[in-house]
Amino acid sequence: MATATGKPAVDADGLMEMSWDPITRIVGSLGIHTKIDFAAKRVAECYSTSSIFRGYSVFMKGKDPRDAHFITSRICGICGDNHATCSVYAQNMAYGVAPPHLGEWIINLGEAAEYMFDHNIFQENLVGVDYCERMVRETNPGVLELAERTEAPHAADHGYRTIADIMRSLNPLEGEFYREALQVSRYTREMFCLMEGRHVHPSTLYPGGVGTVATIQLFTDYLTRLTRYVEFMKRVVPLHDDLFDFFYEALPGYEEVGRRRVLLGCWGALNDPAYCDFTYANMADWGRRMFVTPGVVVDGKLVTNSLVDINLGIRILLGSSYYEDWAGMEKFVERDPLGNELDERHPWNQHTIPAPQKRDFDDKYSWVMSPRWFDGTDHLALDTGGGPIARLWSTALSGLVDIGYIKATGHSVQINLPRTMTKPETALEWMIPQWSNAIERNRARTYFQAYAAAAALHFAEQAMEEVRAGRTQTWEQFDVPDESIGCGFTEAVRGVLSHHMVIRDGKIANYHPYPPTPWNGSVRDTYGTPGPYEDAVQNTPIFEENPPENFKGIDIMRAVRSFDPCLPCGVHMYVGGGRTVEETHMPTGLSGLAGG
Repeated sequence: MATATGKPAVDADGLMEMSWDPITRIVGSLGIHTKIDFAAKRVAECYSTSSIFRGYSVFMKGKDPRDAHFITSRICGICGDNHATCSVYAQNMAYGVAPPHLGEWIINLGEAAEYMFDHNIFQENLVGVDYCERMVRETNPGVLELAERTEAPHAADHGYRTIADIMRSLNPLEGEFYREALQVSRYTREMFCLMEGRHVHPSTLYPGGVGTVATIQLFTDYLTRLTRYVEFMKRVVPLHDDLFDFFYEALPGYEEVGRRRVLLGCWGALNDPAYCDFTYANMADWGRRMFVTPGVVVDGKLVTNSLVDINLGIRILLGSSYYEDWAGMEKFVERDPLGNELDERHPWNQHTIPAPQKRDFDDKYSWVMSPRWFDGTDHLALDTGGGPIARLWSTALSGLVDIGYIKATGHSVQINLPRTMTKPETALEWMIPQWSNAIERNRARTYFQAYAAAAALHFAEQAMEEVRAGRTQTWEQFDVPDESIGCGFTEAVRGVLSHHMVIRDGKIANYHPYPPTPWNGSVRDTYGTPGPYEDAVQNTPIFEENPPENFKGIDIMRAVRSFDPCLPCGVHMYVGGGRTVEETHMPTGLSGLAGG
């Protein structure tokens, strides 16, 4: 990792300005701009920026609604199937169609495979590098020395004797575990392709179901790979528990890195076809029957798990964004299908009016709007914690999921993985943590990989029962109405995803997809409230041992990356004094694996 030399810029308050811009992965351009108080070893200010305008909400207008999922899957080069799925959900509602049960089980199997694939490659091959031996040696050599002397508590489960051995296994390209994870990413992607034809833009996914030809052989091919993944997870969970617990022990106070108030949003995922009819009137009920329970969690308490409440509370604020306000313009939808009045800042009523301008941190500085959830009093800057921590927290508190392999208890999520070739049956339990911080976001990602695998076992069993019973239909016919609205809710890998569509004269009149990045990476809103990246980095303590002139910013990067943003394959770092250097965290070639 290269660093800058020379005297950094210091402002009148003695704060040092440092920027990481761009932090990119697939699309868009994320920048993190900070002021650091090195005397107090703490980040004083943070601004999150994006310099790319995508414009999907603009050019979707006038399109055939049936093309929506094919177009919106191109929003992203790694989680495009999440967009396609969410768009299909919105279309199902708009068209009044529900897939046959088998079709829905196949979609669930595809989405579960996507969680397994994406979380694996991110955790081990991207964010994991921040905790590898080479990185820790450069930023905290004292911590590495302690890691060499620290026995791994679960060495018998994962095979690495010391914490330093775990760190070495994560070294890019050289590390044993790093290389193994690349192979896992290959067969989990194959699992997705078995269900939906192609990754990352599904070729057999449509409104009304799927075009996949369902056979026992198809699901057997999926299960052979899934069994390998289940065995892999029996090593991964204890390995990461050992690594993350060590950081708390080695660096007292490390729980403050990336910590923010518990403000979590989960829109739910993986529908149960026995209950989900895609009607808005029944959405609160079938939403609660999802295999990942939707919910808004504030200060550790479940505020609601109703998708209707969640939908009505969404507000799109501007504040520091490069757009003109649409206040007072036409409302596309006055009331929802249940008669509830819709705010003009709801996605169904949003107008997108880009207003490019020079970046000004005292005014407007990003293309990212500021989605918020209105609880009747405050516009809450919810985050997804990268997806898994919000999903597990909401599911645990609701206590509704109980499918044998998974049980939500009200305070935890129990995951039971069956016996595999070399590993016995294994019981795991994710406990609601004390904090929403960098370490716990990463830990939750590991546990949710096991959760997705356990859920997929259930889905495969249900799908094979349908085939054996002769119920092999996977698609239901539908008609596109001249006038309609629809909304889809699911969880993209990184967190909440919604698609809101308005149809007029048989064409799309308004369409707004809201993936997790605008929620996590939003900017200071109309009320001056910072977005989650900004909030998590501000006040983060600095534990890095390097002096300012050789500062790498590892604690800041761990805080940002814990949200699973569009993670960089390469980062450019600007340190005052006008010097720009390239800081490369990932070896050449990994960008292709990450989708961009």
